[in-house]
Amino acid sequence: MDLRRARARVPTALLATLLCAHALPAATQEPAPAPAPAPASAPGSTVYNIEIIVFRATSALGGAEDWSAEAGARNVAGEESASGSATVGHFVAALPSSAWQLGELESRLRASGVYVPVAHTAWAQTASSWGTRAGFSLQKLGIEVPGLSGSVFLERGQWLHLGMSLTYAMTAPPQGLGAAPDTPFTINESRRVRFYERNYFDHPAFGVIALVTPAQGARPPGR
Repeated sequence: MDLRRARARVPTALLATLLCAHALPAATQEPAPAPAPAPASAPGSTVYNIEIIVFRATSALGGAEDWSAEAGARNVAGEESASGSATVGHFVAALPSSAWQLGELESRLRASGVYVPVAHTAWAQTASSWGTRAGFSLQKLGIEVPGLSGSVFLERGQWLHLGMSLTYAMTAPPQGLGAAPDTPFTINESRRVRFYERNYFDHPAFGVIALVTPAQGARPPGR
């Protein structure tokens, strides 16, 4: 469910081409996780690997909007300590770059001249209960980018969902957005994910590509 004002999720033609060029072999595709007996029983000790690339656009991927209204609608995901008695995800470990699977895609984004990767990281964690929005700050995940803040969260109910609430205030926003320097742009979204399937979280100014895989029995990079 998109937690901000509805916006098209279809990537631009160039980005779609880059994603397809980096598609994992069909044999690596996994079905969605099986439904849990009850939403509260699924989170726990299962560990997942999450990898994300945050990138900005050199030119607007959409038209001008009321960015101040978007910023006022922010609903930032909380840290795990803010979730009370609900089951919350636990950070297990940062993953070394040798275990990343989106390195080639990052290179393609950089070479496109249209997208500029600003952060790339991966980590292992357990999932939080559905609806808690309990996640980890970008700083916790090792991302330190000027103007970029927020959290990423993984929830498990009947299905596995990856969400994020990110704000990016750029000193030089893409032309065509009608945005002044340091205007805060926001991605506030959660969606169901499948293993080994790249997920694109979009915005006219920046975007995130995320990959979720099982930590146990995960395939090596490029397989």
